[in-house]
This record gives sequence, structure tokens and C-alpha cells, in this order.
Amino acid sequence: MTAPRPDLAGLPGLQGSLFDQGADSGPGPLCGVRRIPLGGRGDAWVDHLPGWFHGADALFEELAGCVPWQAEEREMYDKVVAVPRLLAYYREGAPLPHPALVEAREALDRHYASELGEPFVTAGLCLYRDGRDSVAWHGDRSGRSATQDTMVAILSLGDPRDLAFRPRGGGPVALRLPLGHGDLVVMGGSCQRTWEHAVPKATRAVGPRISVQFRTRGVA
Repeated sequence: MTAPRPDLAGLPGLQGSLFDQGADSGPGPLCGVRRIPLGGRGDAWVDHLPGWFHGADALFEELAGCVPWQAEEREMYDKVVAVPRLLAYYREGAPLPHPALVEAREALDRHYASELGEPFVTAGLCLYRDGRDSVAWHGDRSGRSATQDTMVAILSLGDPRDLAFRPRGGGPVALRLPLGHGDLVVMGGSCQRTWEHAVPKATRAVGPRISVQFRTRGVA
């Protein structure tokens, strides 16, 4: 269910990165990406590259203002609750809201072509307005990713928020990555089937963050 379009006038200010001032928006090289094996069942891994996207804070400001953000609601425990983040979705073939995101997707396609064997075709965007916004433990297991290995690439803009990983079914957090200001993370192998990830609520004061998730055809 979709709620009325949100008013972003009261969005907290972005705490800019000292390393991202005055840069043109665009992806950097991917040669420095670090692969982190997750272990456990299956061949799950996470690629991580801090500061991959230059001019990330300027891009955040543009996306915060131009994307048609939607507040959604869902049924939970016999009542309707607000989804604790704002959302936007660009299906396959839909124009992305900024040319720099096209550049980022094309760079990811080139880098992962031999390993992935197909392009990223959709983009889902989440706007975490403050530390109260979050996403619960889950895996992207709708569609092909329920039975097949795939990749989900996430570009993070704005103030850092933790992306946490744990084995599917529960257990302690095995990996925690603070993502923001142009950081890249790519979840691959069996990660969506054998692991769960979450953006927990933050107890400290944090500014807003946008997550851009690039996915392949038939993965949600």
C-alpha cells in the first residue's frame, strides 16, 4: 500500500564528507574492490569498496530533491504500519533519475560481466531519513535469487549507516560495514539464500542516507 507522497522539508541536514568536496559525480575504478568471503553454507561473498563514487554528497542532494519518493504501508500482525524508509523503483527500461547512476551501472556491468554473465537492469532506491528509519533482517529471495546465485550491487550516498550480515535463520552479526559517502557493496554467490542483511536503527544522531540497489532481471 502506498501512503501520500512525503514532505521532505524537514529532512535533517547531510553531514558532508571531507574527502568528497568539489568532485564531479561519477564512479571511480573498481580495481581496489575487496572481496570478503562469508563462509557457512554455499559460496557467499561481499565485495566492498569505500569511496567508489566521487561527488557522492552532491548526487545525494540531487536525488533527494528529484526522485518521486513514496511512503509505503504494509500489514503486520493484523494492523497497518508505515515502512520505516522512503522508496522509489525504476524497472527495466525505465530512465534512471540521474546520468551518474547510468555511469555507475555501466561500470558495474563491465567489471562483473565475466562473473555475472548478464547486466544489472533495475534500480531500487531507499531514503533513510534519520536513525529511526531501517530495514529488518532479510534476503532478496523473490524471483530467481530464491534458487540461483546472483548479485545485488548497492551504492550508498549520504551519512554512513551500518549494513549488517548474519547467517540465514539468525545468530550473531558476522560482518558490519558502515556505508555512506559513495561506498559500494556487492552481495554475490549464495549470499541472498544463505545469509541475511539489515540496516539496523541507529541510537546515535545520524543524517539522511540514500541506498541505490542495482539488480539483474527477475531478482527482487
